[in-house]
Amino acid sequence: MSQSVETPHPEGDLMSTLGFVRNIMVDPIEGRAKLEFEAKPSQCHSGNIVQGGFVTGWIDSAMAHALIAKTDGALLPLSLDIKIAFYAAARPGIVHAEAWVERLGRRTAFVEGQLTTPDGEIIAKGMSTVRLVPANR
Repeated sequence: MSQSVETPHPEGDLMSTLGFVRNIMVDPIEGRAKLEFEAKPSQCHSGNIVQGGFVTGWIDSAMAHALIAKTDGALLPLSLDIKIAFYAAARPGIVHAEAWVERLGRRTAFVEGQLTTPDGEIIAKGMSTVRLVPANR
């Protein structure tokens, strides 16, 4: 079941630093999530281009949200690796990070994601292998 969820994040936390705006969709059955971020000029380097670490962070955040939703919050992801392919420059404005769980094992999961403009133009794609740890640890 897909749902739109507004999630507040306290000022000064990681999601605020990333420019988090809202959760557009979280689907725990499919293991999918779509988040909206605002790319700010303060996240840019030369030529008004968003620094690649923010692009990676947005995709990584969506991948974590998808996995946490799929496991009903029982498991948390610890990145073992992450690969990002950049297709276009991200510029200030709204961007969407969408992710899905490709394969879920007992100790390891494979997640994928992408960053797009609101119109659907792909900015970057990513994939990650994550170690799963119990949330109650």
